[in-house]
Amino acid sequence: MSTVTYAVRDSGTMLRRNLRRWVRYPSMTVLLVGMPVMLLLLFVYVFGGTLGAGLGGGAGDRGDYVNYVTPGILLMTAGLAATGTAVSVAMDMTEGIIARFRTMAIARASVLTGHVLASLAQSMLGLAMVTGVALLIGFRPTTGALAWLAAAGVLVMTAFAFIWLSVALGLVSKSVETASNLPMPLTYLPFIGSGFVPTDSMPDGLRQFAEYQPFTPIIETLRGLLTGGPVGTNAALAAAWCAAIALVGYLWSKKLFNRDPSR
Repeated sequence: MSTVTYAVRDSGTMLRRNLRRWVRYPSMTVLLVGMPVMLLLLFVYVFGGTLGAGLGGGAGDRGDYVNYVTPGILLMTAGLAATGTAVSVAMDMTEGIIARFRTMAIARASVLTGHVLASLAQSMLGLAMVTGVALLIGFRPTTGALAWLAAAGVLVMTAFAFIWLSVALGLVSKSVETASNLPMPLTYLPFIGSGFVPTDSMPDGLRQFAEYQPFTPIIETLRGLLTGGPVGTNAALAAAWCAAIALVGYLWSKKLFNRDPSR
C-alpha cells in the first residue's frame, strides 16, 4: 500500500471519528446552526421593516431586506462553523488524544485532515438549513441553476478557508475557552461590511474599512450571483482572499502541529 493510500485511509478514519463526535455531542451543531437562523429571523422580522426601507433609495421593504441580508447570514454561518472547528481541535490538543495519535503508525496529516473534512460537512449542513429557512421566510433568488452552483462553490471555498484558519487558532490556543473566542472576528466581521446594511450608509473611516475588508467582496459575490446584481471584480477578490486565508491557515496549522509534540 502506497504512502498516499495510507494517508487517504487514515484521513477517512479520522473523518469518521469527528463525525461520530458531532453525533454524540449534538449541542454544538445545534448551536452553530441555530444561532444564524435566530439572527436571520431577528433581522428580518424585528429590524427588516426599517432597514429594508433604507434600500433602493428608500423604496425597499421587509421582503427586499430578506434578499439583502441572506448572503451576510450565510457568511456568518460559515464563520460560526469554523468556531466549532477551533474548539474541537483545542479539545483534542488539551485532552491528550493528539499525543496518543503521535505514538501510532498513522499518517500525521490525517489528524488535521479529518477535522477539516468533518467541519466542512458540518458547514454545508448549516448553510443548507439557513438557506432553507431563508427561502421559507421570503428569500427569492432571481437567477438560475448555474448561478446557484457558483454561489455554492463560493460558500465551499469560503468555509474551507475559514476552517483551515480555525484549525490553526485551535492549535495555538492554550485552552478550549480561548479557542472558542479567537475565531469571533469570522462571525462578526460581516456586521462591519456590506452584510447587513450598505457600506455607503457608514461614516467615512468605517466605510473604507467595510469596503476593503475581505468579507465584503465575498458577500457581494454571493449577493450578485443569487439576486442577479453585478458581481464585477468582487468574484476575483473573493477567490484571492479565500486562497490567501486558506494558505495562511494551512501553513500555520502545519507549523504548529509539527512544533510541539509535548501537547
